[in-house]
Amino acid sequence: MAVSRTNLAWATLLDIGPADGGRRRLHDRLAHALRAAVREGRLAEGAVLPPSRALAEELGCSRWVVTEAYGQLVAEGYLSARVGSATRVAWLPDAAPPGPRVPREPARPPIRYDLAPGLPDLRAFPRRRWADAVRAVTGSAVHYDLGLPDPAGHAELRTTVARYLRRSRGADTGAGSVSVCAGVTDALVRTCRALRAEGIAELAVEEPGWGRLRDAATSAGLRVHPVPVDHDGLRVDRLARTPARAVVVGAAHQFPTGTVLSPARRARLVRWARNVDGFVIEDDYDAEFRYDRPPVAVVQGMDPGRVFLLGSVSKTLSPALGLGWLVAPPAMTPALRAANLVAAAPPVLDQLALAAFIDRGWYDAHLRAARRRYRSRRDLLIQTLGTQVPEARVTGTAAGLHILLHLPDTIDTRGTVRAAGAAGLRLADLDDYRANRPADRALVLGYGNIGDTEIPAAVALLRDALRTPAGPEDR
Repeated sequence: MAVSRTNLAWATLLDIGPADGGRRRLHDRLAHALRAAVREGRLAEGAVLPPSRALAEELGCSRWVVTEAYGQLVAEGYLSARVGSATRVAWLPDAAPPGPRVPREPARPPIRYDLAPGLPDLRAFPRRRWADAVRAVTGSAVHYDLGLPDPAGHAELRTTVARYLRRSRGADTGAGSVSVCAGVTDALVRTCRALRAEGIAELAVEEPGWGRLRDAATSAGLRVHPVPVDHDGLRVDRLARTPARAVVVGAAHQFPTGTVLSPARRARLVRWARNVDGFVIEDDYDAEFRYDRPPVAVVQGMDPGRVFLLGSVSKTLSPALGLGWLVAPPAMTPALRAANLVAAAPPVLDQLALAAFIDRGWYDAHLRAARRRYRSRRDLLIQTLGTQVPEARVTGTAAGLHILLHLPDTIDTRGTVRAAGAAGLRLADLDDYRANRPADRALVLGYGNIGDTEIPAAVALLRDALRTPAGPEDR
């Protein structure tokens, strides 16, 4: 095994036992403890043991005790030692004896192509510039930045996010109203807790919509009321019939339909919030990616005293970063933070790295390149679907990272998803995002995390899955 700093065994717990009246000498007890650690797998084959002098100092014994124990285990084949080289574990525990055969479910085939929504192009993550940002802030952070983080987020990132939202999304906010969180779901949970503490117990959500947002609301103790969405976005007239005093809405790009809340609906939504003394929770989902329409400003800019604004970098950079933001109405900011006293902010160095990434213009450059790439990929997907699945109809194409594929009523979408999965293609059924009875049959096809060259083969598998007869479990 090549020398590696990752397989050091210096921190292994060794139980050398009591002196037991001198019946076993110390080097024998040490050899027994090392032998047990090797046989139990706590010291893996190739692990580097500490030099005899270092281990003797750790155990408070003479160096001779350690060299005698090492020598005994080398003779037994547990360790190997060469002059000028480290002492290593040379013994591999035997495989467990075969037991009774336990029947296992057949292994699922690996996913070869991913057309499910929810992920950006992870291959295009800006590794070099992100590493540069992390390196820069690690070197420049002052000592108190390395202490306990501010639960609201580092002031530098809150200031940067506020400037970015004012410039790019038309938001009306300052750093004092911004909280840094782990993503949109975390932001919604915090918001719902604050609303619950203020006496609001009913929340409306879009139908269809992202199920995780419904789960987040119920976990915070709110009762959820689905409200339908049409070609102009949320049906505010139907919202007014519910007992809700708060609503979650994707105004710039509703998931999964892809609709944009029309100007008239925006005005009616703000009036509704004022009339019921309630709040709008705006999920700014996929707002950065638009192709066939101009940018749409956030509703929050229309009434910052009634609208919470939620956003993250999960769809623009990567969900692995766990970085997002929550803009609260100024009057609600104290209640928001009081209701989430144990909410943990993301790591400070990651926050500072995102602030540097935005301030240096790298975030805008990444988004410009991503828009060009996604537009080209979307066009390729639509063209391929038109050729191979001509009976389907595509909607929701103007923005975002997914489209809707509407299918004939004779198609069983659940069976299609199952058949595609068996062939190595991941799909999503629109029914999975509905709380009520489905109105039509459609698939939600994401194109963020699939390569351009993979699209023809993925659509071919989709075509074959559509032609697969439904099994008994799908009927």
